[in-house]
Amino acid sequence: MKRQFLAVENVVTQTTLVVACLMLALAAGLGFYQVIARFVLEQTTEWTEVLIRFSLIWMVFLGIPKAYRVGAMISVDVLRRWTPRGIGRGLDTVVALAGIALSLVFIVVGWDYARRGSVQTIAGLESISMFWAYLAVPVGGVVSLFGIVGQWLDPINRELENAQ
Repeated sequence: MKRQFLAVENVVTQTTLVVACLMLALAAGLGFYQVIARFVLEQTTEWTEVLIRFSLIWMVFLGIPKAYRVGAMISVDVLRRWTPRGIGRGLDTVVALAGIALSLVFIVVGWDYARRGSVQTIAGLESISMFWAYLAVPVGGVVSLFGIVGQWLDPINRELENAQ
């Protein structure tokens, strides 16, 4: 069961990471286009600002599972060093439960917010509902659960690999 869950978690985490990277590339491309349009073509493109913002929001929420999975989301290294040796797994459990609780809040409150925002439209893109922007919160909460549980089942801690 553990192996099957970790296989599914790996697919979810890698997929969300790829999509998050694509959202970053989209934001960068739109930002570049906006600068060219404004200063070279002398045209305003207010819709690009909105899409940049939304792609960055989606990028953040889709990147959360990978951050959890590599142990970089909540740094508890200091607590690990200060606690006796056998308490580390209990600390991992407390951190995982706190992450799960926060993800559940994201799912419940985020879904409610997305539903309420469905009657609003996006300024600059009036044909698109705000539902699609707000949907990043509950989706991020759902996919985060995979990373949190995966990290608890098979801990990987890389948060200090690049520390200086």
